[in-house]
Amino acid sequence: MSTDETITAAFSEDSPFRPGPGAQEQTRQFVLPLVVRIERTAPPARTDALQTAARAVLVLLSDERSVGDGPWAQAVRDWQDTRIRKVVRRARGAEWRRAEALPGITVTGETAEVRVYPPVPLDGWPKDLARLQVSGTDLDDPEPPAGPDPDLPVLWLNPHLEMSAGKAMAQVGHGAQLTWWELSDAQRAAWRDAGFPLAVRTADPARWDALASAGLPLVRDAGYTEIAPGSCTVVADHPALRRGRARP
Repeated sequence: MSTDETITAAFSEDSPFRPGPGAQEQTRQFVLPLVVRIERTAPPARTDALQTAARAVLVLLSDERSVGDGPWAQAVRDWQDTRIRKVVRRARGAEWRRAEALPGITVTGETAEVRVYPPVPLDGWPKDLARLQVSGTDLDDPEPPAGPDPDLPVLWLNPHLEMSAGKAMAQVGHGAQLTWWELSDAQRAAWRDAGFPLAVRTADPARWDALASAGLPLVRDAGYTEIAPGSCTVVADHPALRRGRARP
């Protein structure tokens, strides 16, 4: 199993989310690393891990080091000039401590810890991240999650697909990123200042088609692993993006 994921969706020619190759992709590709902490005795709950991963992507995108002349800004621009790839790996014990020592940001949930790093070349991972495994990210919820607050942004997972937790973490990260790019500066600032509250839930099968056709940000998988190319994996339902659209 691999959790190397790419957004493939229909966007304008100058969008960083366009499915075709950008100028950078002709030479070198970049990837956004995420590491989830999974200790043997205290693994995180699946839904909390997914929500924390989505928030981690948003925290990285909004961090002052990632914009303007920040030290991570060029790496972020290079990454966005190609297909938007994310890789989720797991760590525990000494592995996690080494991962935490590298430049990045650790985001915590109720039970989960996810560290996100500035993008790296696909063939140039730091050795302490490259040695981490991508398998073993199968997580469970001790209890079914409650229905989401209607005022929260919700990343809806496709109920017709089976995905490992690691793959789903990458997918909801894509959904969060697509949402970020559709929001205005004022909407982004409000979301950031609130701490990026959001929920991840699996959609009711009877509602999925309406969600997927509502004009909201929609993630289509590149098909490298687990599911078929072009599969719709996540719909990002942010309250600010519902205005002017029929509620699915």
